[in-house]
Amino acid sequence: MLVERSPFSLRVITTGTLLCLLISIATPYSNMYMQGSLMALDFATAAALFLLFLFIFCNTILRFYVPSMVFQRQELAVLYAMMVTACAIPTMGLMEYLLPGLTALAYYSTPENDWQGVIQPHVKSWMVVEDPLAIKYFYEGLPRDIPIPWAAWVKPLCAWGLFILALYLVMICAAVILRRQWMEHERLAYPLMQVPASMIAQDEKVVPPFFRSGLMWVGFVMAVVVGSTKGLHHYYSGVPVMSMSTSLSMLRNTIDIPIMLSFSVVGIFYFVSLEIALGLWFFSLLATVEKGVFSILGISSTEIVSVYGTPQSPLLAHQGIGAMAVYVGVGLWTARAHFATVFRQAWNPQESQEDADEMMSYRMAVLGLVGGLVVMMAWLWTTGIPFVALVLFVTVALLIFFGLTRIVVEGGVAAARSPMIASTFVVSGMGTPLIGAEGLVALAFTYIWHGDVRTFVMASCANGLKIVEGIKNLRPLFWALVLAIVVALIGSATTVLYLSYTYGGINLHGWFFGAGPQVPFSFITQKFQNAPSVQLDGWLFKGIGAGLMGGLILLRHHFLWWPFHPLGFAICTVSYIVGRLWFSVFIAWLLKITILKYGGAQLHRVLRPLFMGLILGQFCNAGFWLIIDAFTGTTGNGIGVLFW
Repeated sequence: MLVERSPFSLRVITTGTLLCLLISIATPYSNMYMQGSLMALDFATAAALFLLFLFIFCNTILRFYVPSMVFQRQELAVLYAMMVTACAIPTMGLMEYLLPGLTALAYYSTPENDWQGVIQPHVKSWMVVEDPLAIKYFYEGLPRDIPIPWAAWVKPLCAWGLFILALYLVMICAAVILRRQWMEHERLAYPLMQVPASMIAQDEKVVPPFFRSGLMWVGFVMAVVVGSTKGLHHYYSGVPVMSMSTSLSMLRNTIDIPIMLSFSVVGIFYFVSLEIALGLWFFSLLATVEKGVFSILGISSTEIVSVYGTPQSPLLAHQGIGAMAVYVGVGLWTARAHFATVFRQAWNPQESQEDADEMMSYRMAVLGLVGGLVVMMAWLWTTGIPFVALVLFVTVALLIFFGLTRIVVEGGVAAARSPMIASTFVVSGMGTPLIGAEGLVALAFTYIWHGDVRTFVMASCANGLKIVEGIKNLRPLFWALVLAIVVALIGSATTVLYLSYTYGGINLHGWFFGAGPQVPFSFITQKFQNAPSVQLDGWLFKGIGAGLMGGLILLRHHFLWWPFHPLGFAICTVSYIVGRLWFSVFIAWLLKITILKYGGAQLHRVLRPLFMGLILGQFCNAGFWLIIDAFTGTTGNGIGVLFW
C-alpha cells in the first residue's frame, strides 16, 4: 500500500513547472513553425490532457519497477491544474497576440493607411517597441550573425506584465469566490474535467481503472484511426481522407449550415445535460436561420463591428451580448446568498471557517479582486481611456469573462467566443466623440488580452479547481498556479521572440503576424474617419436579446416541461465557432436521449468510458502526429482537436 504524500511536495511542483515550461515552448512552436495541431487554442486545453496521458503511462511503468516513486491521484490532480492554467497563455490566450500587437502599428503603417499620422501620436511610448530594426527583424527575421534584440522588449513587456498579472489575479480570485457556488450549491457538471478526473483515479492494481476499460479503448482507437487518415494523407497522397464535414445552403443561398462530426465534441456533450445540449444545437440553428431571414427581408445595419464576435451581422452581435448580460446577471443574483457569506467572512475572518477548504481565504480573494481591479483600471486609464468609458469597458469585459467561464464549466463548450467584445460594445454604445482619439487608440491595444477570448486563465482556473476537489489543504495551490502562469509567460515570450527573429514572423503564421494584429488599428481608423455616434439600433437589439433571454430563463424556472436551456442562446450568434459544433452536439444529444430511454441510467453509466475514449483519442491523435511531424521535420500537418 502506498503511503499518502503531500500533493504540493517539491517533486510535484518541480514536475509541474517542467510540464508547464514544455507547454509554453511546444505549443507556439507547433502552431507557428510546424503549423500543425492547435493544442492550446481553446478551452479544451488538449495539450494538458495529452501530456497527462503520457505522464500516466510513465507513472504506470513506475508502478512496475519503483512503486515508491509513483505519483498518486492528488499529485496528478495538482499537475493537471497547473498544466490547464498554463495552456491559457502561450498562443491565442495571450502571447501570440501580445508580441505582434506591440509592433504591428509601426510595421504595417503605410502612406495609404496613415497610421503614423492618425494613430501613432496617441500611443504611449512605454506600451510598444520603439526600435525600428527590432520591429523590422521581428517580422522579417534577423540577418546572419546579429543577436536577438532582447533589450528593445524589456520596457514594454515589463509595463504589460504589470497589467497581465493584475488581470490574472482578478481572474483567479473570481474563480475562488465562485467555486463553492458552482460546485456545491449549483452542482455544475464541469464536463471538460470528466476525462482527466477518471484518468487520475487509482486503486491497488498496477494499471489505473480508466485504462483497463475495453470500451474506453474502443472509442480511443475509433478516433485515432479516423483522425490518422488525415495525417497519413499528408505524407502519402494516395491514402484517402475520411471527410467528416460538409454544409447545406438554405434560404436562397443566403446561409450555409455546416455539418461536421467531431468525436471529441460528441464525447464531451455526452456528459452535458440534455437541456443544455438541446439548447445549444437548437439556438445555433435558429441564429443561422435568423441571419438568412434578415438577409431576405433586408434587415441590416451599416455599423462596422470588430471581426471578433459576429461581424457579418451586427444586429445579432448586439442581440447576443444583451442575452449574455442577462445570463450573467441572473447567475450573479442566484449566488447572492453565497456572496454575502464570502464578504461576511472576508470582513470578519474569525467569525467562521467557511473558506477553510478554498485555495485562498475569502479575505485574500476579495482583496486580490479589488486590488487587481484597481491596478487594471489605473493602468488602462494611463493609456488614455476616459474614466466613464473605462468603467463601462471593464464591466463588460468582466461580464464576458464570467459568462464564458460559466458556459465552459456548465455547458462543456470547449470552443466559444463572445457575441461582441468589450471595446466594440463601448465604441458602439457611447459613440466615438465621447471616447476621443486617445481613448480609441487605447481601446485598440486592449484587443491583445480581450479580443479573441477563446481561452483565458479564469476558465482554466475554474476547471483546475474542480480537478483538485477533495484535497484537504489547497492553500499552496495558489502559488503553484502563480508559478505556472509565470513560467508560461516567460517560456512562451522567449519562444515566440526566438522563432520570430530566427525565421521571420510573417513566414510563421499569417494570422498572428499578419491580419490579426492589424484588426484593431483598421477598426479604429474606420471610426476616426466616420466618427459614428451612439448606435441606437444596437441598443434596441441589445434590449431584444436581453428580453428574450429573460423570457427563456423564466420559462425554464416556471415550467418543468420546457426543454431548452437558455445557455445556448447566450452564444448562439457566434456561428463561426459554435455553429460548427452544433451537429456533433446534436448527435451527442440524440445518442444520450436514446440511451437513457431504452437503457436507463445504468446503460448510460456503462457507456461513459466509450465517450471518454472518443475525447482522449482525438486529443491524443493530434498530439501523436505532432511528435511524428517533429521527428520527420514535416510542417502543415494540422490534425483537428475539435474541428476537422
